[in-house]
Amino acid sequence: MSQALPAGAPGLPGAWRGDVTGLRDALHAEWTKLRTVSGPAWLLAGTIVLIVAVSAAATAAVKCPSGTACPVDTPKLSLTGIEFGQAVVAILAVLVISGEYSTGMIRITLTAMPRRSAVLAAKAVIVVGLVLAAGTIAVGGSLLAGRVILPGHGFTPGRGFPLLSLADGPTLRAAAGSVLYLALIALLSLGIATIVRESAVAIGVVLGLLYLSPIIISVVAGDPVWSHRLERYAPMSAGLTIQDTTGLRGLPISPWGGLGVLAAWAAAAMLVGGLVLRLRDA
Repeated sequence: MSQALPAGAPGLPGAWRGDVTGLRDALHAEWTKLRTVSGPAWLLAGTIVLIVAVSAAATAAVKCPSGTACPVDTPKLSLTGIEFGQAVVAILAVLVISGEYSTGMIRITLTAMPRRSAVLAAKAVIVVGLVLAAGTIAVGGSLLAGRVILPGHGFTPGRGFPLLSLADGPTLRAAAGSVLYLALIALLSLGIATIVRESAVAIGVVLGLLYLSPIIISVVAGDPVWSHRLERYAPMSAGLTIQDTTGLRGLPISPWGGLGVLAAWAAAAMLVGGLVLRLRDA
């Protein structure tokens, strides 16, 4: 027969209860900060508009004339905007913490919330939640634009290009993976910003890490070994393989494997960022 706990006895060990309470308070504080300033909302709106606009433009620029073979991965084509929208996501994530360092507000935050790991975790949860919501809207809009535009440019079911639909497994994987890709970019950027602190430097590091790898790959294209390695392990090149729905056997890494590489980059950045935040003065 079970024995009731004495009145006032905690249901959880004190340390656990303190961690839960601290994280809840930190989440409330971070959400209050973001929703009371206009910058994050504009950046999220800009992310959606940029992704959909670039995706629609890329889709409209490709045609498949009658009587010709067109080896086009239409779901990937319709999600082209992710490559550009990720830059806005990176800026948003960087500013979430580096903005506080630039104003000195980080000292107030860490004084009110001494558990620095809870502060960083709360920032990560809020930013990832917002990016997932914006990414879902942007990806949905991009696929809708592709579904409307592609048939008029020769990509018809009769020619082997079914209408884009989330009921199709590879298309669903590309869409869901693109949303997750943006969330991982946000975590990678937040981790780097926590290490670097300076907004401009952190943004430069993140964008360089993302956009320089394709340039380097093109430069070393004559060396298949190094080209293959960079495509497998560079965060952007590996992560975006999640969008591929055709020619999967020819990829340097599987779609989910590539997203896993990006996840490892993001986890490493957050881990180092968390250690730096705990060990270094504000």
